[in-house]
Amino acid sequence: MAQWHKHPAVRTGSRLTFGERAADAMRNSMGSWPFVIGSLVFLTVWMGYNRGQGFDPYPFILLNLVLSCLAAMQGAILLIAAKRADQISSELAEHTFRIDQENLKLTKEIMNLTKEVHQLTVEVHAHMAGGANVPPVH
Repeated sequence: MAQWHKHPAVRTGSRLTFGERAADAMRNSMGSWPFVIGSLVFLTVWMGYNRGQGFDPYPFILLNLVLSCLAAMQGAILLIAAKRADQISSELAEHTFRIDQENLKLTKEIMNLTKEVHQLTVEVHAHMAGGANVPPVH
């Protein structure tokens, strides 16, 4: 299971807009096995109830209309969900970039400090060894 909702860079909860919360809810519900199984159960019950004398007898004109509308809406819903997933990926990438830049800065500072410590160590060693004409190391 994805743990992106726990990531500090990804906005969650009350920080999301209504549309973002709706896209997450639709993605989580329509993109799941319970939705697929529930849809199959619904279709089976509909066809069983309307076997010949129901309110929508074969060839199930109303059911076809409902399914066509659902298919038309699912395309848009899937695009909204994909856009939301791209937004989450973008927030994660931006956070990672900021952290990488901070780490690069810290690494350069540590490298400079290490060079200074090395230089001081060489100078202390030269002083302790009594070699006054030891050239500094760069």
